[in-house]
Amino acid sequence: MQAIDSIFYVIVLIMSVVIHEFAHGYTAYLFGDHTARLSGRLTLNPIKHLDLWGSIIIPLILIISHAGFVIGWAKPVPVNPDNLKKGRWPSILVSISGILANILLAVIFGLLIRFAPSLGFPIYDPASPHPFYIITQTIVLLNLILALFNILPIPPLDGSKILFELLPTKFRYIETFLERWGIFIMLIFIFFIWKYIAPIVFFAFSFLTGIY
Repeated sequence: MQAIDSIFYVIVLIMSVVIHEFAHGYTAYLFGDHTARLSGRLTLNPIKHLDLWGSIIIPLILIISHAGFVIGWAKPVPVNPDNLKKGRWPSILVSISGILANILLAVIFGLLIRFAPSLGFPIYDPASPHPFYIITQTIVLLNLILALFNILPIPPLDGSKILFELLPTKFRYIETFLERWGIFIMLIFIFFIWKYIAPIVFFAFSFLTGIY
């Protein structure tokens, strides 16, 4: 049963990161960059986006080892900033679109959970939850985690790209520092800081779903 649950979690994660990357590519397309479309990445076909380590191996290791969180990624959608409309906002919107896509998924499925009894589903029973609740809770929780992680201003996460666009020129040394040490900062965050941030995810989950 644990193997089935692990596979199910990975499937949900894969679809969530695929939608995340698709949002980047589609937003770039709207602002004039056709790189994702020309490279065959402007699609929801997961095969086009899968990263062996980030989409499958790492998530499975985290699940099987009971790490307390599940995170993963797909191959980044190629974006050429030179093709985007002038100004910093197109680049910022391209960077933040993946985060917004994950938040939107969490909100949609969270509200489905909250109003499920009105839609004909049984009232949520934590002792024996209906399969509908198991599936939707997983989608909400994983997308909230993805949104929170990606908003962090640590390279290569989306939050760092937003930060770099907003930084005044005199503070560019911050970008250089983060680019150099980003992977180590990320590891510190995952292993030492995440446990203090996780309550934000569970609060947002409860707020959306009404499940405490």
